[in-house]
Amino acid sequence: MSRTSVLVLRLAGPLQSWGASSRFTRRTTESAPTKSGVIGLLAAAAGIERGDDTRLAPLAALRFAVRMDQPGTRIRDFHTAHHAVTGASMPLSERFYLADAVFVAAVEGDHALLTGLRDALHSPVYPPYLGRRSCPPSEPVDLGLHENARLEDVMASVPWQASPWYRRRHQAPQTLTVLRETAADEPTAASDVLRDQPVSFDAAHRRHALRTVLTDPVPTPIASNGTSPQKAHDPFAALDALEN
Repeated sequence: MSRTSVLVLRLAGPLQSWGASSRFTRRTTESAPTKSGVIGLLAAAAGIERGDDTRLAPLAALRFAVRMDQPGTRIRDFHTAHHAVTGASMPLSERFYLADAVFVAAVEGDHALLTGLRDALHSPVYPPYLGRRSCPPSEPVDLGLHENARLEDVMASVPWQASPWYRRRHQAPQTLTVLRETAADEPTAASDVLRDQPVSFDAAHRRHALRTVLTDPVPTPIASNGTSPQKAHDPFAALDALEN
């Protein structure tokens, strides 16, 4: 019988954008990372191509949760573009982002699969980004692999990941909001429904299904020294090797 483990990610950066229902010239963002976006990040690190639905399926089946450690500020930008062939101006579009946000995301599933995904994060085929390619992470994404663990327990125990400057300006909240996917045997009467369950990332026919999500407040877990470990991190350091 395979072991069930939980892979934890720290999603932090100057800008993030997690769209779930963007259309045409208005590209919105949800207030927290979507399952589709985080699974896409992991699939990219593992080198899964957009049209490879067979390799995507095991990742999409992982149970997902996200914790809002530093909500950030919603901002709006305007985007201009030109047609690649004709050079004609395209319609002006609105792009929404979350600035200075920090989230803890986690996926629960087969230990061997999660071990491979964690290795991929340390040596990604395609670099990770926070919802859009213009949003690289400012810190290492991998926050640890918890063996023989449950999603609910891990999300309640991982230390608060807010940035040092945010900690200095804000008192630690009593609780943090967790948005987690319901378990197979869990009642769904009090759950919400989101259409961010990835089915296919094929550019020609992207498909997403519905999934059920519960909102759980958890007591804020503060690390013993009052801070979270921070490592020096350059998300594009790997590009230096290509120039040599």
